[in-house]
Amino acid sequence: MKRMFPLIFLLTLPVWLNAQVSFSAYFEPASLRVDYLLAGTDSLSEVYLEQMKREPFFAGSTVNLIDGKNYGTYRYRVFDLKSGELIFSKGFCPLFQEWQTTAEASKLKRSYYQVAMLPFPKKEIRFTIESKNRDGDFVQLFSMEINPTDYFILNEPSPIYEVETVLKSGKPDQKVDLVFLPEGYTEAEMDKFSADVERMTNILFAAEPFNRHRSDFNIYAVKVPSAQSGTDVPGEAIYVNTAFGSSFYTFDTPRYLTTKDMKAIHDAAAAVPYDHIYLLVNSDRYGGGGFYNFLSVTTVDHEKAPQVLVHEFGHGFAGLADEYYSSEVAYDEFYNKRVEPWEPNITTLVDFDRKWKTMLDPQTPVPTPRESKYRHILGVFEGGGYSAKGIYSPMMNCRMKTNEAEGFCPVCQQAIEEAILWHCRE
Repeated sequence: MKRMFPLIFLLTLPVWLNAQVSFSAYFEPASLRVDYLLAGTDSLSEVYLEQMKREPFFAGSTVNLIDGKNYGTYRYRVFDLKSGELIFSKGFCPLFQEWQTTAEASKLKRSYYQVAMLPFPKKEIRFTIESKNRDGDFVQLFSMEINPTDYFILNEPSPIYEVETVLKSGKPDQKVDLVFLPEGYTEAEMDKFSADVERMTNILFAAEPFNRHRSDFNIYAVKVPSAQSGTDVPGEAIYVNTAFGSSFYTFDTPRYLTTKDMKAIHDAAAAVPYDHIYLLVNSDRYGGGGFYNFLSVTTVDHEKAPQVLVHEFGHGFAGLADEYYSSEVAYDEFYNKRVEPWEPNITTLVDFDRKWKTMLDPQTPVPTPRESKYRHILGVFEGGGYSAKGIYSPMMNCRMKTNEAEGFCPVCQQAIEEAILWHCRE
């Protein structure tokens, strides 16, 4: 299948490299940060505005401003107020969405802090937030008009932290800009953080297809000290004072490591241009989490940390779905099996034509039996997306399924390469 990959990759480009608007006509080379709360229950989603800020960097592409793939369970869109033209959009997956699938969400309301980053507008805009319903259609949750001259848009100096440039390959708008933040590293442990960043960077670029794209990345480390080392482990009554409030036992799952403090995270990341944020947690426990265009998290000292690092970045950077279907974090009803999921590496076969169908050998049966003779064959294997039935994945094993996999399958590799090109197109 590797011989087919470049051709398939090129054939997919016109689908998502669609006509784009002129950056200079609508935007300045800075960011407008919109902070808000996502709140509600299992059946209710509401948005509450917190603040708006001007920040000095915009790291995103100035060519690709509108997301034509509609990845993510949520998205925000920006319209020129006068003409009504769509001038920017970005999809994402919040932690709030996963909380809505828990039993707790049927009993009480919670709120989760969110941050939307968009290029700073030259003219008045309409900013909207939308979520996908059970049928896969976007529904508007929030809309507001924003005047870029509004004096309530904060224009404060960014917090001053020591910044280490780990890799500099070019201009931010033409590269993938990744920032590592330290969680649970004290001031005395900043040298360890620097060493961990270097080690994790090398691990990332040892994995295909990242090993072919080192020159497409800029990587930074922002040194934010914590008062104490480690992270919270509520199930064992361990509580630590850290910079970003990370915790195991997310949704009462012992190895699920996340944080809700997106305000502090984005405040720290503002020291550099960034597209994606990776939180490195100073712990030898096994765990992590990853959310598309939102945040990736991993511990650094567990023996499986290299696999977790790459897996969670697959979620956060390329929007890849989990391909496992039997684990403590599986949700049998997470996907509506009557709808084609948006993630590129799973399918319900409702609309398989827009997935990896053209990459298959014509002799490969669909669905493909999970038999040893198909172990290294690209196919359509039942099981994925937390469900053993009705959802299918491309390979019997992949980095998005297990830590034992050799790496990403060809479908996941293609999705990653497309995401890299999206950021780097000139």
